[in-house]
Amino acid sequence: MPCIQHAYACEHLLPHLKPGAKVLDVGSGSGYLVAVLHHLVSPGGKVVGIDHIQELVDWSVDNLKADGLDTPLQSGDIRIIAGDGRQGFLEEGPYDAIHVGAAAPTVPQALVDQLATPGRMFIPVGNLMQYIEQIDKDETGNLKQQRVMGVRVSFQLLNISTAYSMPRPSVCPTDRS
Repeated sequence: MPCIQHAYACEHLLPHLKPGAKVLDVGSGSGYLVAVLHHLVSPGGKVVGIDHIQELVDWSVDNLKADGLDTPLQSGDIRIIAGDGRQGFLEEGPYDAIHVGAAAPTVPQALVDQLATPGRMFIPVGNLMQYIEQIDKDETGNLKQQRVMGVRVSFQLLNISTAYSMPRPSVCPTDRS
């Protein structure tokens, strides 16, 4: 399901979401943000979604296909993989933009290392007290980290089988005009 964090993430990552850009979405879940990011970096861009739950990876691929994104999936312009998002996905890096959807106690160094120069990461950091951090890497590799906003932890139980059967609106319009 889309959430307000996706809107904030796109707003903060937008300077790095140009046609031809490479983007990593850690914790890609349903694939919603992957589709939005693909729309923003097309033509010529690449989006990699990574999630550690195989059922979410499969659901994401199904959602993207249902939205008419078969061609970018087949061409590799969109890749959805199962894996440890804290390690990123070195094979496709470096990334112009990285979005992380789940909080980490600290910023994973592997993700910082996969950030392009210049590049930007949008990541929730912390345990019970969490903040969205924006990490910018400049052309020379210098890092600037700034706190964007506080977030509140929500502990919710989600029945995955119920989530898969929820009505799924179209993610992106097929016409950009």
